[in-house]
Formats: sequence, C-alpha cells, structure tokens
Amino acid sequence: MNILEARDITKTYVIGETGVPVIDKVSLGIPEGQFAVIQGRSGSGKTTLLTLLSGLDKPTSGTIFIKDKDITLLKEDALAPLRNEFFGFVFQSFHLVPSLTALENVMFPAELKNSSKNMKDALHRAESLLKRVDLTKRAGNYPHQLSGGEKQRVAICRALINNPRIIFADEPTGNLDSVSGEAILNLLTDIQEEYRATIVLVTHSIEVAGLADRIVTLEDGRVIEDRSPGTAEKKN
Repeated sequence: MNILEARDITKTYVIGETGVPVIDKVSLGIPEGQFAVIQGRSGSGKTTLLTLLSGLDKPTSGTIFIKDKDITLLKEDALAPLRNEFFGFVFQSFHLVPSLTALENVMFPAELKNSSKNMKDALHRAESLLKRVDLTKRAGNYPHQLSGGEKQRVAICRALINNPRIIFADEPTGNLDSVSGEAILNLLTDIQEEYRATIVLVTHSIEVAGLADRIVTLEDGRVIEDRSPGTAEKKN
C-alpha cells in the first residue's frame, strides 16, 4: 500500500506573462517502508517535487495523498501539525537553530507537538537518538561548535524525534566531505531498517542513488525513468 501518492501534479511559476511548468504532470506512488531516491540534473525539478510531496508547497494542479488524506485540500493551520507529526525533514544546509544546543534542536519538533506532561518522554528519546549517533558528549554544544557531519547527524535526530512515517531528505550529503557523507548515508540506511521508515531523498549523486530501493529520474519536470538499482525502465 502506498503511504504517499501524487496524482498528475503540476507546479507552474509565472515569469512575466508566461507560465513555466517546473513539475509537469507527475504521478508517483511510494509504498510504506521504501527508500526512494529522486535524481536529476540541476534544474530538473527534483527539489520542487520534494517540497510538493512533503506539503511544504502546493501544486498548481493535481492531488497528493498521505494514506487516504488529500493534503492539497488542507489549509496551513491543518497541514502544519500533520507535517510535524508524520514527516521528518533533513536539509542540505542543516537548518539548525543557532541559539539552541544540539539537544534543544533535536527536541524542537517535539515541543511543537507534545504537551508539557509528555516532554519527559521526548527528552529521553532525544538523548537516546543523540547516543545512537555518538553525539552524547556534544548534546550541550551549539551548531557553530559542531562539524558539518555532526550538524547533519543532529538534523537526522531532529527528523526522527516524533517517530515520523516519512523522512524527506534534500541533498543531505551535499555540504559534507566524502567520509562524513558516507557516514550519513550509512546512518540513513540503518534508520530505514531500524525504524521501518519511508525515506524520500533528493540527490544528484549516482553513488547515493545506488543505495536506494528505487530510483526516480526527472528531466524538465517529468519522470523519464522509474526503476530499481540495476534495472532500467523508461517512462514515456
């Protein structure tokens, strides 16, 4: 069963008097527990597609379902708590809050979701997640005191704090050296198995794509290929 499904979605931006489709009639279903990669050249529309699938932006036309809920019909006050509860986000530039410690950054989504009486459990989970990624000793450090790899591990812990059903990752290794990047990829694959999470990851890296269960390739806003690693199925 698909946990995430896009049906004939289009995203058009108006430049002057001309409408330019960045995403052009894309239909895509993601089964629960799948590690799916969206790849393509710069400007292919892969990051735009990720923002649409994750509810950070709305398509110009088409529908997007999480389970049986059409999120394109939801207003922001209904969509925001759904994103916080069901989705986790990992970005290329980390998006950590500079004034918060590593532990506080991990806790932040839980504070938005939980009442004060549940925060003790959330704190325990945050500490456990940091331990899982070998950052217990860095829990009290601020982002400027962390390396790029450490920042991304904190960001992944933050993405996991509310036990999300889907993790969206946009070029999570893009700002990292090869060693740190490999460690982050290994962590993501471990997370998929350990937490049975669905992962939708945007990348331009062939090596990253090779770790996925499925590779979706975009070109000019259209899906031109949808395959498993080692196979090739062209989409018309």
